[in-house]
Amino acid sequence: MKKGLLGCLVLAAGLVVLALVLGMWVAAQYNGLVNAQEKVKAAWSQVENVYQRRYDLIPNLVETVKGVASFEKETYTAVTEARAKVGQIRLSADVLEDPQAFRRLEAAQGELSSTLSRLFAVAENYPDLKANKNFLELQSQLEGTENRIAVERRRFNETAQAYNIRLRSFPTNSVAALFGFKERPYFEAAAGAATAPKVKF
Repeated sequence: MKKGLLGCLVLAAGLVVLALVLGMWVAAQYNGLVNAQEKVKAAWSQVENVYQRRYDLIPNLVETVKGVASFEKETYTAVTEARAKVGQIRLSADVLEDPQAFRRLEAAQGELSSTLSRLFAVAENYPDLKANKNFLELQSQLEGTENRIAVERRRFNETAQAYNIRLRSFPTNSVAALFGFKERPYFEAAAGAATAPKVKF
């Protein structure tokens, strides 16, 4: 009788130890996923910061252009409309949960970048505008912001990639599925970016 009871106690103790080890492993995997997820959110907030900086600079640029040149109205109207589209999309980490919202945001930001490029290209035809100190300073700030956007988007993609790899790796993927962790989207190149533009002289 004592041997049977002792065997049951050993088995019970073994099961408790196994449950503790398994619980600690699950907790470690969960905490690692949370840490990686927070890094993605931090990288996203940096992207939001530079998008917001560009968004805030545009009205000053448009007003400077309006004030200096009898400028092509359609060009700065396009910039204003593209900025308004970007403003309609709420910038938050929630966008990361919805791939379609993420793509809409990216399309709106791409359109804004495109219209700003057109604005600067057309500005080359206006010597008064090119000589205007405010315009040159805003142009420089926007160019710097565009570079920051590219850097922060690259960092975001690297952070999202590390998170997604961890999320999909075995056996962490079972813990991720258990607690509902989801993959994060990546920024992608704009359509047609792989095709070099044709330059005619």
